[in-house]
Amino acid sequence: MPTSNSAGDLAASHLHRGAAEGFGADAERYDRSRPVTPRAVADAVLGYLAGKGRIGEDRLGDGRPGEGQPADGDGTPGTAAEPAPPRLLDVGVGTGLSALPFRAAGAEVLGVEVDARMAAVAEARGLDVEVARFEEWDPAGRRFDAVVSGMTWHWVDPVAGAAQAARVLRDQGVLAVFWHAADLPPTLRSALHDLYSRELAGTPGAGMYAPGRSAADGYEAMLDRAEAGLVEAGGFGTPQRWRHAWEHRYTVEEWLDQVPTSGGFGRLPEPVRRAILAGVRSALEQDEAVTDGAFTVRHTTVLLAARRTS
Repeated sequence: MPTSNSAGDLAASHLHRGAAEGFGADAERYDRSRPVTPRAVADAVLGYLAGKGRIGEDRLGDGRPGEGQPADGDGTPGTAAEPAPPRLLDVGVGTGLSALPFRAAGAEVLGVEVDARMAAVAEARGLDVEVARFEEWDPAGRRFDAVVSGMTWHWVDPVAGAAQAARVLRDQGVLAVFWHAADLPPTLRSALHDLYSRELAGTPGAGMYAPGRSAADGYEAMLDRAEAGLVEAGGFGTPQRWRHAWEHRYTVEEWLDQVPTSGGFGRLPEPVRRAILAGVRSALEQDEAVTDGAFTVRHTTVLLAARRTS
């Protein structure tokens, strides 16, 4: 997750390559501590690609016999050759946490990843990955049905990235970028905001867990930035936004394990890192929302999708 999601910080987040390329310093920790993208997200994107009216809606049609079925050679509904699986490009595939549900849904996935250490974990899962910055990656003439980016598009130049996506997508192909926003129990969120405000005073990280709005609402700045990039680059229809709510239960140790995977954490001075980890542990151990050593986090996936136009 990004250290901060304020509009000002996001405007140039792709320039902070040191933070973007630092996740691989402990790729195994990142892989085990971050949640896998829910299958519902992959189903929504692939359903939209297949021709649904809006992302997340049911397939168009009134349920009449034959609706949505493949057609025979004479154009009548019936059996037909199995369609080829959609070809999908995952930008910033990381260790594969966002690619897995798309592969499970039947897509052929190729990942592009700037960090070879992260790519190695994804490759161990059987994913094909090419190591490069997406804006500079050579597609070698290949075209894709969909380009997706989970938790990474803020590290991509919003205009150059959109232009590259337009180049590699087939006509009417889909670009979908998304982030998972985590809403902690209110008392825990307040305690952690006090901690980060104190330990990271004067830095963007001081705004972590700020009260007053949901994490998902805060992530709308991500979608605004991505949409502006699409508009400036051209080649896409009107973007659509979609949200998916889900829950994940963490143990205290699991949450502590993922704290160092936040963007920029590894670049903090060692005393600050120790103070944050100690403070997070103390807050978790004292919070009433933590029962039997675990607590539930309400996640919301916020997503922007647009079709490639001819």
